[in-house]
Amino acid sequence: MSDLAVDEPRPNATALTPSRERFERILRSLRDRICMLDYPPGTQLGEEELAEEFGVSRTPIRRVLGRLEAEGLVARRHGVGTLVLDVDIRVLEQVYRLRLELSALMGRLAPMRCTPEGLAMLREHLARCERLAATPDPAVFTRLNMDFSVALYAMIGNAPLREIIERLYFQTSRIWLKSVPQLNLADEIEVFRRQIIDVIAALEIADYPAVGDVCRAHISMSFTRMLRYAPDRAARPA
Repeated sequence: MSDLAVDEPRPNATALTPSRERFERILRSLRDRICMLDYPPGTQLGEEELAEEFGVSRTPIRRVLGRLEAEGLVARRHGVGTLVLDVDIRVLEQVYRLRLELSALMGRLAPMRCTPEGLAMLREHLARCERLAATPDPAVFTRLNMDFSVALYAMIGNAPLREIIERLYFQTSRIWLKSVPQLNLADEIEVFRRQIIDVIAALEIADYPAVGDVCRAHISMSFTRMLRYAPDRAARPA
């Protein structure tokens, strides 16, 4: 098998080369498995096995694992390999606080890149959320939350801010799924439905700062609800 190099994607690139497209595809796949807990904390990710699965050499896999490590999802242990990291709301409290502050900047540092196609996608996510309310499922809800967040973050006009917000989101996304047994899923779906409605309404009138305010408020409320059920209740938001 030829050893094709995979470069990390560049924010301002207008088209993906085959190697960069492959990088993105593998990254999305492995990230999804981690965030959906298909790879539970402690799972060892073998380069050889992954290379065989995706039909590439080990070099692209190493670069993808390096990106996942930079995102705080995995860690490379000498003599052990690459392991999926655990998530703890107490440990990641500062990450959540940073997400709160950065969310408020979404529509303030640069105009959001909202297109009719992007709005249509968000409306489809709203329809999915309304269908989900009839038959609540935590895994389906987690997938919907990820799809909505990725679609919304893609609209952020400031590229460095967009990258940071996305990385912090994926770093904390598994906490919600681990908290599901203690949460009222029907209530969580309704809260999320209202968030989507408010975001769409703000985008329709190009009130981009309001988009950030909506997201900040919902992150704060979500964090507070999950923290309430954390094993160590001493750690609470100020």
